[in-house]
Amino acid sequence: MKRAFRFMAMLAILISTTTVAGRPQASDQRNAKVSDAGWQELQTNMQKMHVTMMSVKSSSDTDIDFVKLMLAHHQAAIEMSKTQMLYGKDPQIRRLAQEIITDQQSEIDLMQIWLNHHSPTTSPPLR
Repeated sequence: MKRAFRFMAMLAILISTTTVAGRPQASDQRNAKVSDAGWQELQTNMQKMHVTMMSVKSSSDTDIDFVKLMLAHHQAAIEMSKTQMLYGKDPQIRRLAQEIITDQQSEIDLMQIWLNHHSPTTSPPLR
């Protein structure tokens, strides 16, 4: 709920501060290369996520399958946020990206702990 409210508040701020883009200026053209590099990196992150998610094999347990898929999804969110931190300029979106990195990493840690306790082991522990 808190995250949804924060997202909606950020969206309202963004909409209220967005201007209609006019003709590109010289500085915009120089920044186009940086923007293209950022776009390419974001696309690479998305493609990697899709490949990773599609390679997950069903365990016949929806809970486990959900967590395995969400791990890839959250990792992609972190990678995309790192790209934003590298190429982005807007301080509000950079702050949001940093929060995503922190929040998603925390959730990844929790999901990995849960998965370690709930996934079937491939062999019994040695005694």
